[in-house]
Amino acid sequence: MPKRDKPASPPMLRAKLWVEVDGEPALTEDGADLLDQIHATGSLSEAARRLRFSYRRAWLLVDAMNRRWDPPLVTTATGGERGGGSVLTPRGQRVLASYRDLQIQLEYLLGQAGDPFKIT
Repeated sequence: MPKRDKPASPPMLRAKLWVEVDGEPALTEDGADLLDQIHATGSLSEAARRLRFSYRRAWLLVDAMNRRWDPPLVTTATGGERGGGSVLTPRGQRVLASYRDLQIQLEYLLGQAGDPFKIT
């Protein structure tokens, strides 16, 4: 008996949003997720754990973002009696909010497009 292939789902429009500074990525979806978690937890290591990022990956993402934005998006304090911490700067909060707003607008526009590949 011949195997029946399931019908193909219709094509879907998708998009990824990122911000570049001087031609280099300055904020990506992973970076925005990391900023969200830093804001929620006050800790780079906890943010990394929640996202299942290695601490090194999280630190490198924050370092890359901070080098590309002036002023930086995140400030960090190391160790100490209270264990240090990480917080978004006011600039970081504004950049993250703007990025999330643009993501919502983009998703809305893609949703409004319907099926641009439909043959009528």
